[in-house]
Amino acid sequence: MQHHFQKSWRILLTGLLFATLTAGAQAQSSQEDPALKIYRATPTKINNLVHTKLDVKFDYAKRYLYGKAWIVLKPHFYPTDSLTLDAKGMDVKQVSLVQTGSSAKPTELLLRTAKQTPLKYEYDGQQIRVQLNKTYKNTESYTVFVEYTAKPDELEVKGSNAITDAKGLYFINPDGKDPKKPIQIWTQGETEASSVWFPTIDKTNQKTTSEISMTVEKKYVTLSNGRLSAQKNNADGTRTDTWRMDLPHAPYLFMMAVGDFAVVKDKWRDKQVNYYVEKEYAPHAKAIFGNTPEMMTFFSKLLGYDYPWVKYSQIVVRDYVSGAMENTTATIHGDFLQKTDRELLDDDDRLGESVIAHELFHHWFGDLATCESWSNLTMNESFADYSEYLWFEHKFGKDAADEHAYNALNSYLEMAEFQGDRHLVRFHYHDKENMFDQVSYQKGGRILHMLRNYVGDEAFFKALNLYLKQNAFKATESHHLRLAMEEVTGEDMNWFFNQWYFGQGYPELDVRYDYSQAGTAKVILKQTGDKVFDLPMSIDIYAGGKKERHNIRLTEKADTFSFTVSSKPDFINVDADKVLILKKTDRRDLNSYVFQYKNAPQYLDRREAIEACLKQQTSNPAARATVIAAMKDPYEGLRSLTIGGLKLDNNEIKTAAMPILLDLAKNDKHSQVRAAALKQLGRLKDSSYAPLFEAALKDRSYLVEGTALNALAELDIKKAYSLAKAMEKDAKGLLSSGIANVYAKNGDVSDVPYFAKQLEESTGQEKIGAAIMYLNILANVNDTELVTKGIDQIVDVVTGFNNSWVNNYVINLLTPIAEKKRKEAATADATLKAELTKQADHATKAAQKIKDSSKE
Repeated sequence: MQHHFQKSWRILLTGLLFATLTAGAQAQSSQEDPALKIYRATPTKINNLVHTKLDVKFDYAKRYLYGKAWIVLKPHFYPTDSLTLDAKGMDVKQVSLVQTGSSAKPTELLLRTAKQTPLKYEYDGQQIRVQLNKTYKNTESYTVFVEYTAKPDELEVKGSNAITDAKGLYFINPDGKDPKKPIQIWTQGETEASSVWFPTIDKTNQKTTSEISMTVEKKYVTLSNGRLSAQKNNADGTRTDTWRMDLPHAPYLFMMAVGDFAVVKDKWRDKQVNYYVEKEYAPHAKAIFGNTPEMMTFFSKLLGYDYPWVKYSQIVVRDYVSGAMENTTATIHGDFLQKTDRELLDDDDRLGESVIAHELFHHWFGDLATCESWSNLTMNESFADYSEYLWFEHKFGKDAADEHAYNALNSYLEMAEFQGDRHLVRFHYHDKENMFDQVSYQKGGRILHMLRNYVGDEAFFKALNLYLKQNAFKATESHHLRLAMEEVTGEDMNWFFNQWYFGQGYPELDVRYDYSQAGTAKVILKQTGDKVFDLPMSIDIYAGGKKERHNIRLTEKADTFSFTVSSKPDFINVDADKVLILKKTDRRDLNSYVFQYKNAPQYLDRREAIEACLKQQTSNPAARATVIAAMKDPYEGLRSLTIGGLKLDNNEIKTAAMPILLDLAKNDKHSQVRAAALKQLGRLKDSSYAPLFEAALKDRSYLVEGTALNALAELDIKKAYSLAKAMEKDAKGLLSSGIANVYAKNGDVSDVPYFAKQLEESTGQEKIGAAIMYLNILANVNDTELVTKGIDQIVDVVTGFNNSWVNNYVINLLTPIAEKKRKEAATADATLKAELTKQADHATKAAQKIKDSSKE
């Protein structure tokens, strides 16, 4: 599974958001929380699932599922005369034993015609406790039949920041009243929500083959796990599709989707690879998903283990409760992935590619070899997170991969600073949903990168191959990975796993240098945190026109490493491979950074140097020259970073940078670089650039158009407003944000409906970006009815979104809006004063309502 924030508004949250989270998040992780004292053991296996057959029909009006389930089971080891099935919020009609003889996977005919014997059972709304007809041994299988009605919308459930709801089964626009939204049904099983729509043993350490028959209106397309084994037209005008899964997988990976989808067909070797999208996006499906077959080849070769399943489909649904979910053979994506070819031009952080790679890699790590408990979620999510790096490295180059890793590491470090750190494998947590965090994902991915660097590529991937072969179709924990690494390398790896998997935190390293002794360079390393880490690392010494590598290991709180050198080094690169999870204070002079940019190869080497030189660009000629050179860095992300940090109010910088900046604004092939250049030029508020901005309004990139529109607004708000009106019809992505900014700046009350429309028409997590833009204009208009109505719409969206990060951010926007309106009221006439006071009070109450919803 992957969860995410859309970049268009994720950036807005970064600075303010984490500061608001500290108290609440740390309170939750406090040892005073009684839930944290519970040891979260791997679920005991009394009975094992063998095969699950489901026959389901849907009631759109009631939002019900009418289901029949035939569940084949065996005792795990000890004989048993009872069975407990997870079944949340259902009406259970009957529970019976089906006499199928000794067949472990009975045929449909046998199941439907076999004699059934009612069984005694108790049901508490969460579990069915069944008394079997006899005591069964683990050499015997038995089949239980359950007829039931699933009522997901009547079940009270709690989601998480990663998975915002846990109803299991979702009816989208079932009555068709919303003409802008398709009618769909889809499921979401992780963590333990599959048991909302079918009875099962809803644990990750269970595996079962499956057969799912869905009866739907003929006009709809269906998708489920495995292959479509049968389609039957029924006399009542419906159709029954049967999807068969012949390889076992965990219940949380079961899925169904029903709707009016276009199916764009592709293939990998002899296997179907299909993309299910809304029909208007069918022409763009290959642009969105077209790298999938190449990914399947790449991951198969890298792991030495071919994609193991019968097919691979990906489907985009509306109002999805997370980013994406790796249901076996049938990944569900939120509709943030559904973009036109123009919108894809601006996916500069390659969000779509990262999500697609992430979910595909799960089909080895998660679906094939599955974490045996949520405590070991790292065995699923850390691998999927690291697959993003592997794919970027292969497809887009090491710079792109390293940038992705840098952003991931910072996401983890920010979380650790403000919410407190956690073990990667943790047997104590408040709720299983809390396992889906930056430790399980981003930190875990970086730990795997360190492990790869330490053992070497050949050993790393050979060990992954061994791990998969030994644990295919089984449930695993982190020690299985350790043992595979040890078998391949011949080295005891407990030190690494104890430190990074069963420990928490990260090193903070102070680095100093001593060149006082001729012919010797000393590197003085000190760990400044409370915990002492064992840190193998490479140190590259650049001296006398040569680079020499030294592999060292810091195992103490502080240590000094001495190296023989022919002359004073130009630069000593500590952690030269840039793989360690750490915060580093590197005490060296600017000249070493100038040298570093020109000579050290890694993305992070160049980034470190650029950031150091940007700080001294106005005072140091060498720093300034490095910054100007970095405007032409071979990697677009570093070009954008450099452009964004230019201080053009300095004449020397402006003189040197302007020719390059103008060329990049017009000609760079990457929209993020063109936009960065236009943004800098816009800050100059120089009317001579107006023709450049107007020309950029014809760019194919929405990001470039939106940036140019904002730049033009700084020069001529009326002209920008007029152009924005003309561009409204084809406004998507960051052009919509640009138009919204112009409207908010213009402050015309007639534009408020545009923001309401954006909020109404956006879907999923994009609604939050629309809500933030809506607040921007509400702060600047004084129509009480419009302001209060708009705030109410925003509150409904935010509270429905159920994300504490978002809640806190919007609260921190509403509060200054209330203060602004009160300040304006203080100098207004009596009539306006009363209206502004009403608006301020409403904003304050809205903030409190969001705050109260967070406590529920």
